[in-house]
Amino acid sequence: MAYRREYDIAFVGLKPGIHEFNYEITDRFFEAFQQQDFTNCNAYIKLSLDKKSSFMMLKFEVGGKLDVVCDRCNNTISLDLWDEFVITVKMAEEPELMNDQEDDPDVYYISRGESHLNVENWIYEFINLSIPMHKTCGFDNADGPQCNPEALKMLNKLEAEAKSQKDSNPLWKDLEKFKDLDN
Repeated sequence: MAYRREYDIAFVGLKPGIHEFNYEITDRFFEAFQQQDFTNCNAYIKLSLDKKSSFMMLKFEVGGKLDVVCDRCNNTISLDLWDEFVITVKMAEEPELMNDQEDDPDVYYISRGESHLNVENWIYEFINLSIPMHKTCGFDNADGPQCNPEALKMLNKLEAEAKSQKDSNPLWKDLEKFKDLDN
């Protein structure tokens, strides 16, 4: 992965208090990473850095849109992104050891001699975490207007075949008597 300075924050020169940074993220940002499960990313990151004497609080606000493939019908759908993530950056003498021992994923350690903080990997991670695991055309209506009708027809056919196989199998017939038993 190429190192990109535009995601470095020189925090040493910042006065204590809140500082705001804005990033516009497109598909070009992800070229340095592995192939993504989405396209046409147009995300906005608002980063609020609250600098204290011995630590910093970073609040990432993710917004924007991107295109994903529906898990049900394989159509391309547009998703709105919105999420917030908070990272606490603490200064330590042995940051690698502290990061290995830290149980909280929202706490990160850096060396006391550091002067810059690179937020590129966090931006990448937080955009990916903003995408729902289950991506469908419509959550309420399985046969929504955006769903591919041919794919839905095939899914219904496969479901009917599976049900008929279950009904014709004598093993399932014997197991049905246990269905309504209470524990």
